[in-house]
Amino acid sequence: MGSQMHIYNTLTRRKEPFTPLEAGKVSMYVCGMTVYDYCHLGHARVMVAFDVITRYLRERGYDVNYVRNITDIDDKILKRADENGESITALTERMIAAMHEDEARLFVLPPSHEPRATGHISDIVAMIETLIEKGFAYAADNGDVYYRVRKFADYGKLNNRQLDDMRAGSRVDVDVHKEDPLDFVLWKAAKPGEAHWASPWGDGRPGWHIECSAMSTCCLGDTFDIHGGGPDLTFPHHENEIAQSEAATGKPYVNTWMHAGAVRVNQEKMSKSLGNFFTIRDVLAEHDPEVVRFLLVASHYRSPINYSVDSLTEARKSLTRLYTALEGIELGEATLGKTSSEPSAYRERFIQVMDDDFNTPEALAVLFELAREVNRAKPEQPEVAAKLAAELKQLGAILGLLQQPPQTFLKGTQQAGMPLSEPQIEEKIAQRIAAKANKDFAQADAIRDELAAMGIILKDSREGTSWVFEAS
Repeated sequence: MGSQMHIYNTLTRRKEPFTPLEAGKVSMYVCGMTVYDYCHLGHARVMVAFDVITRYLRERGYDVNYVRNITDIDDKILKRADENGESITALTERMIAAMHEDEARLFVLPPSHEPRATGHISDIVAMIETLIEKGFAYAADNGDVYYRVRKFADYGKLNNRQLDDMRAGSRVDVDVHKEDPLDFVLWKAAKPGEAHWASPWGDGRPGWHIECSAMSTCCLGDTFDIHGGGPDLTFPHHENEIAQSEAATGKPYVNTWMHAGAVRVNQEKMSKSLGNFFTIRDVLAEHDPEVVRFLLVASHYRSPINYSVDSLTEARKSLTRLYTALEGIELGEATLGKTSSEPSAYRERFIQVMDDDFNTPEALAVLFELAREVNRAKPEQPEVAAKLAAELKQLGAILGLLQQPPQTFLKGTQQAGMPLSEPQIEEKIAQRIAAKANKDFAQADAIRDELAAMGIILKDSREGTSWVFEAS
């Protein structure tokens, strides 16, 4: 497969050569959403990051089994359903449908499998039984089941924490039924009227951490290649997954741990308390989805992203440069399907930087180099321009970009804030054409300037007048 791929492993805190357990295949599990509310920008970051990673691994020839779970039973879900006066199923089905709409608008491909916690209760119960048999878990007298953290010698290895430095507090539940304050719940006894399932310890529901251990090993086996998630999940969620899974199976759980960077809003942490919390729907109501995706791809997946009006404006300008290079070039299936026996220098550079821990900023730099070459070749070498444009579009697809017709994007029809509708703009263009025909050039210039002030830029050519929308 060419050069050796390297991936940063959170567990070892270094980039490592990536060699999957099975040649030509990659098994990857990413923690998905708890479906009690609409997905927010942090979710979008994880969705897009691992979508790019999956696309690239497939481009490199790997058969990727990408599993992303859904947590559809949880304290927050119970609380929200009760507040809304609706059933748990009605709430979760509505939020899952909304999640799928959001990810489709962001050009995120569906995962290979999307297991739900409620569909794996028997697997969860079986894993808890194994942990009890091995002495790693115990049933308390209140019907809950807890994990014995101190029994697992490697607890803390993902986060480089020592057990004696951990104390019960904001991140650890304090419960009089625990043997040790650090122990965490595997099974929660149901309160009267709550959703519940039968178990050897009484009716109840699973804890959050055990859900992912059971679903990942059921879908991918006791040991798999990659486990991913958001930056807030390393502790306690992923630490607890390791403890549960390795204690239950006696095998290494995951070879490579990957975590996406956080989203900041105007350089501040995104939170409801600060009033800077945005759902994906909020954002896409105001901005072109591909511009949002570009912003998420433009930073390395491990780096924090700053979300602001300015950063979105810059993202749109950058994407406009790429689409402008593609504008006016006919790319039929025959052109897009052409591949030379030798990869181009651009593709080789793209592969080189993406093999280095999926370095999307450098990959985008390759796309901009290609766009400049397309623009240089357009006037005198249309065939060369078409070949380069085809490669630009193909490499863009690996990042989930540049798959719209250029005019669709450049006209800004997906962008909120368009000052005029498309028919209104075409009417203005018709008025300008009529003014020029009447040799009223002052009026024609006034119409051009009026539109330009609104960000609508006219382009005259032998084929007529076209336009693009450039947000300020």
